[in-house]
Amino acid sequence: MKKAKLLLWLAIAIVPISIAFFGTFLNFITDYLWFEELGYTQVYMTKLVTQLKVAIPTFLVLTILLYTYLRTIKKDYYKKVDVVNANVNEKRINQIALGASVGVSLLATLALSTNMWFDILRFINSTSFNISDPIFNQDLSFYIFKLPFLSQIYSLLIMLIIILVIMTGVFYLFLMSVRRPKLREVSEDENPYGNVFRRGIDLENGKELLRIAVRQLTVLGFLFFVILGAGYFLKQYDLLYSTRGVAYGASYTDIHVTLWVYRVMIGLSLLSAILFAIGMTAQKFKLALAGPVLMIIVSIVGNVGALAIQNLVVSPDEISKESEYLRYNMEYTRMAYGLNDISEKDFPVDTNLSSEDIDNNVQTIENIRINDYSPTTQFYNQRQGIRQYYKFNDVDIDRYMINGKYTQTFIGVREIDEAQLAQSWINQHLKYTHGYGVAMSPVNSITVTGQPELLIQNLPPRSSVEEIEITRPEIYFGERTNNYIITNTDEAEFDYPSGDNNVETFYEGSAGINLGGINRLLFSIRQRSMKMFVSSNLDSDSKILIYRNIHERIRKIAPFLQFDADPYIVTSEGKIYWIIDGYSTSANYPYAEPYMESRTNYIRNSVKVVVDAFNGETTFYLIDENDPVAATLGKIFPELLKPIAEMSDDLKVHLRYPQTLFNIQSQVYRVYHVNNTTVFYQGEDRWDIANQIYGNETVSMDSIYTIMKLPDQDQEEFILSIPYTPRSKPNMAALFVARNDGENYGELVVYKLPKQVSVYGPMQIESKIDQHTEISKEFSLWASQGSSYIRGNVLSIPIENSLIYVEPIYLQAANENSLPEVKRVIVVFGDRIAYRNTLKEALEELFGETEVPGPVTPPGEEDQTPGGQVGVTNIDELIILANEAFQRSEEAQKSGDWASYGRYLNELQNYLEQLESLTQTQ
Repeated sequence: MKKAKLLLWLAIAIVPISIAFFGTFLNFITDYLWFEELGYTQVYMTKLVTQLKVAIPTFLVLTILLYTYLRTIKKDYYKKVDVVNANVNEKRINQIALGASVGVSLLATLALSTNMWFDILRFINSTSFNISDPIFNQDLSFYIFKLPFLSQIYSLLIMLIIILVIMTGVFYLFLMSVRRPKLREVSEDENPYGNVFRRGIDLENGKELLRIAVRQLTVLGFLFFVILGAGYFLKQYDLLYSTRGVAYGASYTDIHVTLWVYRVMIGLSLLSAILFAIGMTAQKFKLALAGPVLMIIVSIVGNVGALAIQNLVVSPDEISKESEYLRYNMEYTRMAYGLNDISEKDFPVDTNLSSEDIDNNVQTIENIRINDYSPTTQFYNQRQGIRQYYKFNDVDIDRYMINGKYTQTFIGVREIDEAQLAQSWINQHLKYTHGYGVAMSPVNSITVTGQPELLIQNLPPRSSVEEIEITRPEIYFGERTNNYIITNTDEAEFDYPSGDNNVETFYEGSAGINLGGINRLLFSIRQRSMKMFVSSNLDSDSKILIYRNIHERIRKIAPFLQFDADPYIVTSEGKIYWIIDGYSTSANYPYAEPYMESRTNYIRNSVKVVVDAFNGETTFYLIDENDPVAATLGKIFPELLKPIAEMSDDLKVHLRYPQTLFNIQSQVYRVYHVNNTTVFYQGEDRWDIANQIYGNETVSMDSIYTIMKLPDQDQEEFILSIPYTPRSKPNMAALFVARNDGENYGELVVYKLPKQVSVYGPMQIESKIDQHTEISKEFSLWASQGSSYIRGNVLSIPIENSLIYVEPIYLQAANENSLPEVKRVIVVFGDRIAYRNTLKEALEELFGETEVPGPVTPPGEEDQTPGGQVGVTNIDELIILANEAFQRSEEAQKSGDWASYGRYLNELQNYLEQLESLTQTQ
């Protein structure tokens, strides 16, 4: 009966363990198949192989040592302690000792191999920075790759010593319970408690037990103090991350007090180990405790002394005492964020700008961003969404050659919104497998109705650009592709809508894991889908595509990198690709100020990841060959990072300096642009990111991409920029720029404006706009008619040696389906403001007649109503366009704009005639 109960409880324990093990094994096998499909098996297996290389010898050695240690305790106990019941099951005792050794070894091994495998590889494969810290003269690779691992080893050893102490005590108690020491009768004189303690341990037995315990405690205590000394040795280096002083990193007090306290504690730890061993062996317990007591006294004195030095010596003379360490903080922070090679240039602003200067910079003017992200995304979703299940997640900004001109564009990809599909298994996994096509518009061009001019539109994608033709528009891998899908089935896939019908297709790409043989069973279990296993639509040629969401996909392959949250889309050679910026980061760069609330204080955009939206091919390119962190990754995973030279030239021209990195650098640089330690300490020359009014709220400006000719350059280029103002002041202080094109990629330039001249900043421009009578009057009129105006981004555009500011104004009707339309453009130059319908008109008011092109009328519409799109052959899109035209006509009627009202009615008539023509031919 007892055996039956034991077997039952054993089965109850084994079943969940088996299920968990099977689930882990299943995920391992199916993930291996996925990594094999992508060609990254070495990356996948590196973790497992390293864990096994570390775990197996560690486990065996630790188990043997612990088991030998416990056997030694047992041997001493048997040899020196007189026991009552000597006839016990020695095999069982040894099994328990072995079990305890295995258990502790397993926990320590798991902690080492599971949590520290990557730190071990970084330690072994560390790459030199060829830069030393200013205090200990250690190469920075020690702090980035080695110190974190050594600190974890120290913590693990301390934990092992504590476990050994507990294990020793428990094992002694166990031995005393199975082989009890011989007892003796206690006399009444020895026992004042009456009958409670009538028997006691024999005196000689007690002495032997004490000797054994002391010997074990001596060994463990000696090891503990030696390890503690190693810990204080490592703590010296942690001072380089101190927050005690006026800046991050070791301060005057840290170096002149705390560092010496640590060094004394290292010596005292070793002395304590020796005194503890001698004292315990000689049973001179005061001597044994002398070292620890002395360490406590030194620690207290050191802390009090550090506090006194900081308050009485450093604080009264802080600039003098801390200047050396401030200089280290300034130098190493700039190096950590890649700000040490910034090119600083003076920008002598003047107000001598003419129409000739405008015409000489016409490409800069043509690329001024009149459209903004949010309104453009709304426009794409309403006008190019086509069906309710299509969604533009966002729009990206890039540059293309458009009919021979270098042009900045918005581009968005049309993905399937899986939440809008009927929730059947076939729909989710076999039928609606992919999104389709892109929409593209130049950032500067609007139609006469104030909407973006579409260069690529509709389904299938129709391009009016000679240089761009999309031959593979299917989006199988994207930002919204969260479901697994199965291709090459008997069920045709939905491709795109065409009138009242749907065009269908079968996947022609190479992605996917074959579901033949046992794979179908494995993935059915993994996806918890019986329908996958029994479906007659699947055959041996069917393939399953998993990890289709590009965010999940790249992080699955390389979890040790940080990735940008905003991938961008690129069309190249007829195909669609995603580009994602990968960052190597660290929180262990000496003296470098951490960014904002995080501990991260080192960052490089070392990797560009390219994902084929059709095939899912995922390639990691090393773009920063000088980054030691990325170089170390390359040693660990030699198959992961490819040289940037292997990227196609057509993709290279679309690489962008990442906005995330630039925003971090711009935040750091606003404080660390100062070179003088006294000025830095006083905070006299700190900058702020400029503010603006966006919508109707005051916000900090975002960095923006634009095409412009920089003041000291001969031709336009794609740049990323953000303006600075002096701290708590509205005037302009500098323009921070990152270059993106060709050999200049990654070059950082700051154009400093003269301090002796006040140059208007963005908020001063906003104030001038608010004070302009005509502008204020029209804003109030729009608001009284139920419409809302939206103020776009203030753009600071350097032209020659001058600055002009451009701000688009959007108008949006109260109707929830209405779209923001660019109704006015404001241009400010010096004290002059132009407020006109178009950028061309505003510029000509300020500078006279220019060659800047005006608003765009789409091809074929010169003699028709504005905004109408001749040639649209999709009934669904025509219905949407007709509804929008009707809504705009109503809005124009309410506002008393009868000219626009007439145009929109003509536009509506045009769409209705096209609808009638299409329905008659189908």
